[in-house]
Amino acid sequence: MGFQKMPGTQDLLPGQVERWQFVESKAREICRRFNFREIRTPMFESTDLFRRGVGETTDIVEKEMYTFEDRGGRSLTLRPEGTAGVVRAYVENKMYGEPDLTKLYYIGPMFRYERQQAGRYRQFHQFGVEALGSVDPALDAEVIALGYTFYTEVGLRDVRVEINSVGTPEVRAAFRGKLLEFLEPKRSVLCKDCQSRMDRNPLRVLDCKHDQHHFEGAPSILDSLDEASSRHFEKVKQHLSDMDIPYDINSRLVRGLDYYTNTAFEFKAEGIGAIDTIGGGGRYNGLVGEIGGPDQPGVGFGLGIERTVMILEHQQGGEAAKPRIDVYLVALGEAAERETVKQLQLLRQAGLSAERDYQGRKMKAQMKSADRYAARYTAILGDDELAAGQISLKEMDTGEQRMVPLASLASEIKG
Repeated sequence: MGFQKMPGTQDLLPGQVERWQFVESKAREICRRFNFREIRTPMFESTDLFRRGVGETTDIVEKEMYTFEDRGGRSLTLRPEGTAGVVRAYVENKMYGEPDLTKLYYIGPMFRYERQQAGRYRQFHQFGVEALGSVDPALDAEVIALGYTFYTEVGLRDVRVEINSVGTPEVRAAFRGKLLEFLEPKRSVLCKDCQSRMDRNPLRVLDCKHDQHHFEGAPSILDSLDEASSRHFEKVKQHLSDMDIPYDINSRLVRGLDYYTNTAFEFKAEGIGAIDTIGGGGRYNGLVGEIGGPDQPGVGFGLGIERTVMILEHQQGGEAAKPRIDVYLVALGEAAERETVKQLQLLRQAGLSAERDYQGRKMKAQMKSADRYAARYTAILGDDELAAGQISLKEMDTGEQRMVPLASLASEIKG
């Protein structure tokens, strides 16, 4: 072949797309029930937005961003995550001036130059929510509940919720010293990324997937929380229990982004090799101010659609059910073929899914085509039927066949 898709991307073909459509429609339906409204932001933003919003010392900013200079000399970046762009839109459009809480969701592609492995792509898709304007821990619990409800209703089994509190910047600054005291004697046996993070952002060391066995006995940030952070975390746990959302506490969970405060959480499930994290999020009370807006608190998550679909396929097996069409029109004769063109349009205008042959095939081949489309009905029109103003309608599941007036074909199929 002369051209192939770029590494880290994928073609979603018919048969695969249907499962994606199911997952996306479920996300939209659940957001409607939780009163979140959709927002759509550009796929590229100023590079500085992600440097300030995501954090200079994160892997995303240091290694993974697709950054380029446009013809105007501006540094732009394809969005590597959704929150920074949503918060930028929230600030730029002064959505903070609304009297009620702002609850938003998005579905769309993100871009990171990552090492390829199962469930990880360089162009990937996320379903995310952001709730801005309240510090109430009940909102943290609601966001977690929304994600858990989504995974449950799309059909994933054995989804686990892990939660932690990363406190405030002041709490983390105090904890940093305790953590470095524990890590310093282990510096030489840690991976290069951990050694680098120790000097710049030691909490990120705990996020390392390679060195977890070295962290046994590490101090817990939960023991360093101030009274307000501890109280907030206790209420989040209380609300989750009240909603019957099962959770585990993971004191090493810090997430890979710098903007989190207080609550951090992840959703986990088995099914795609070594990767078990399928989504996560947390509270980010300082991000709106960092991006240039008023000091408004927020909480949200980003869930990977690729990983959700992969686990669904692993747990349920095979492809999603192929969609059925309502009716397949079979034409026998030149005049009948011309009439089917008209009827096809009328059926579609009536809200029915309809198809016909475009390859001049015999009736037997057309009937096989109707089977491949899993048509509920075939409507067979010959010149004699056309002259009588009728058409033969066959119900494919039962084999029942009857003549119906051509003018009422749509209503006959709708029943």
